[in-house]
Amino acid sequence: MQIIEQMLERYPKEQRFYALREVMQEIALAGLERGGFFEHAAFYGGTCLRIFYGLPRFSEDLDFSLLRADKNFSLELYFKVLKEEFSAFGFDIEIVARQKIIDSAIVSAFVKKNTSLYDIRVEGQKNLKIKFEVDTDPPGEFSTQEKLLLQPYSFYVKCFSASDLFSGKVHALLFRKWKNRVKGRDWFDFEWYIRQGVVLNLRHLEARMRQNHDWSQEELTLQELKQLYLAKLQTVDWELAKNDVRPFLQTTDTIDIWSTQYFTDLLAFLKAST
Repeated sequence: MQIIEQMLERYPKEQRFYALREVMQEIALAGLERGGFFEHAAFYGGTCLRIFYGLPRFSEDLDFSLLRADKNFSLELYFKVLKEEFSAFGFDIEIVARQKIIDSAIVSAFVKKNTSLYDIRVEGQKNLKIKFEVDTDPPGEFSTQEKLLLQPYSFYVKCFSASDLFSGKVHALLFRKWKNRVKGRDWFDFEWYIRQGVVLNLRHLEARMRQNHDWSQEELTLQELKQLYLAKLQTVDWELAKNDVRPFLQTTDTIDIWSTQYFTDLLAFLKAST
């Protein structure tokens, strides 16, 4: 279909796998908007940052947060409209609800591309899939704004503000519970926020920390945040961090500078609102 070809023309041919996944993400957003999903939820996370704020790296998942807590929320209400949206663009998809291994406020589903009328062969890859996650018990102190997406057609998506996205990223950077992995994408995003001069919403970060039992003291201060950050820096293997993020970048020489000293120096440029 012509619209899919136009969307894919934005990317170099060697990045066709990531390009197709991003096109699928945008089609999914269109379907959710058409189904009224953004009356109840907002888009956040790395893919939101890439599509609407210009983050120069690819991202895998679609992360959403309800505007108000609802433990009975079901993403399955939107499966039909998602399938219809993909079908309109020549994609046959299967949506599978994931069984949560542990009790959490995150509701997830997989969208898998089985067959497509617009067939793109991706060497060495099996089913192309994107993951949906919805936080049904959101922390407070965040704001949203309507962001315009022009493809596959013009529509608006309710997104977290850049300051609140920054807060969520710093929370993940500090407290992500991965035993033997370093998520270099967290550090890449942190660097990007600093370079863009985004002001971190300290109160939203504190709300996330308290909800996840990462903070129980008095009101979080910027100085206390910096101490947590500096302590985290001492645990990072920078080669592992670089290896994690490289597949998602178009240009990788920008991360050659990464080191404990570099990210310590970046801290001088961190701005936060209280």
